[in-house]
Amino acid sequence: MTKIPPGLLPEGLSDRLPPQAEASARLVRNVLDTVSSHGYQRAMPPLAEFEQTLVARLQSARAQDLLRVVDPVSQRMLALRPDMTAQIGRIAATRLGQAARPLRLCYAGPVIKLRSNQLRPEREMTQVGAELIGTDSVAAAVEIVTVAIEALEVAGLSGITVDFTLPDLIDTLAAKELPLATDDIPAVRAALDAKDAGALVALGERAAAYLPLIEATGPFHAAMDKLEALDAVGALKSRTEALRAIAKPIGWDITLTLDPTERHGFEYQTWFGFSLFAEGFVGEVGRGGTYMIAHPDGRQEPAIGFSLYPDPLIDAGLGSKPVKRLFLPVGHDSARAAELRKTGWRTVAALSESDDGIALGCSHVLDGNEPKPLKS
Repeated sequence: MTKIPPGLLPEGLSDRLPPQAEASARLVRNVLDTVSSHGYQRAMPPLAEFEQTLVARLQSARAQDLLRVVDPVSQRMLALRPDMTAQIGRIAATRLGQAARPLRLCYAGPVIKLRSNQLRPEREMTQVGAELIGTDSVAAAVEIVTVAIEALEVAGLSGITVDFTLPDLIDTLAAKELPLATDDIPAVRAALDAKDAGALVALGERAAAYLPLIEATGPFHAAMDKLEALDAVGALKSRTEALRAIAKPIGWDITLTLDPTERHGFEYQTWFGFSLFAEGFVGEVGRGGTYMIAHPDGRQEPAIGFSLYPDPLIDAGLGSKPVKRLFLPVGHDSARAAELRKTGWRTVAALSESDDGIALGCSHVLDGNEPKPLKS
């Protein structure tokens, strides 16, 4: 067996060292505090669950897509969570099944993927989010989108873009306004996802009728005008009115776009989805939308939420904060040190005369009763 070098970690996993680890905790705490200020209460599901339970709720993942281990206690297969939203759904449907609705829950913690992708090579990520359970109304969507934007702003992001989508758009049109055979719907979805006009034409006259949807993509208001013009018989009226209502209270400094046929990552959302982007970052920093939660009795409950993935923000320096570190020499006044800690100083006490304050990352030393700069 090949000897593993000391300190080597599995591919896609990494350590967070000081000061990034502290920045990570601070950023997550700030986001959670922002979400909590809107009435969302924190839940903390476990890192692993029985594979059968987790897979049943994830919907978007199969057992073979999860990192799994055998539980030595129960002898049953466990799976490490790749997403916390499904766990919050389980809690809402079981432990909090009788709690008053709408139920507002928030969460934060690590998730781990079996495989990474080129855009996000990390397999372990931090996920922070909020779920509003019991309704998927326009008012609920307005709240979730607003809270998500506020959380990103508190995290220090600027140049925020919200990209709206309608995950059930093709099904809605295929049922009435632009009829399609059931077997043709997946191919039309795939062509629209790829923005492939040629593929739509090749699928036939009925599929070609969906070509205008490719043009109904881009800056929100112009794209909405094109989408509404396509809706001759009003099949989409409730959807377009809802989108305009959701967009209306969003501040002028937030860029809004529309990609009404985007399905990648929204396969299990119901009528509404959105992606979050920010200036200076490649790819999404978060996403959200409406979905259904399954109850033990078979009942389906509507919900809406969002998840943020803050690791790239932390890598970019967000969450960092200058720290005042004070070196306490041997024999220092402990009462004075305690007073200084209350005013924001972080103290590092010498354990021997040979301890070096500068080497230990301190900028000041307690000289008598007052902090004084350390000289290198």
